Amino acid sequence: QVQLVESGGGLVQPGGSLRLSCAASGSIFSIYAVAWFRQAPGKERELVGFITDSGTTNIIHSVEGRFTFSRDNAKNTAYLQMLNLKPEDTAVYYCNAGESDDSGVYYPKYWGQGTQVTVSS
Repeated sequence: QVQLVESGGGLVQPGGSLRLSCAASGSIFSIYAVAWFRQAPGKERELVGFITDSGTTNIIHSVEGRFTFSRDNAKNTAYLQMLNLKPEDTAVYYCNAGESDDSGVYYPKYWGQGTQVTVSS
C-alpha cells in the first residue's frame, strides 16, 4: 500500500505559477511511476502526464512546455511545477502511484485525495 497526500493547490491569476507536491508513505516509493490527473467540473478525469521510476516523463500536448514533472525519491515526494497557468487548467489535481509499460501507457493504482487549482482573475 502507498498513501499519497497532495498539497500546493490554490487560487492563482492567469500567467501565474504553482508547484504541487505529492508526498508518499507506506511503501517503497521509488519503484513506482507517479502520474498527475486532473478533473474539471463537468468533464472526465484526464491524465496530465507521468514520471517513471527512472525519471522519464510523458505529458499531454496541452500543457507541454508549461508543466514539469519531477521526483525526489529520498524525500518520497513527487512534484508538478505549473507555469503560465491558464483558466482552462482549473481542476482538481490528483497524484497517483502506479506502473508504466514499455509502450508508455500508465496504469493507475494508488490515489491521493486531490488538491484544487483555480486559475482566475
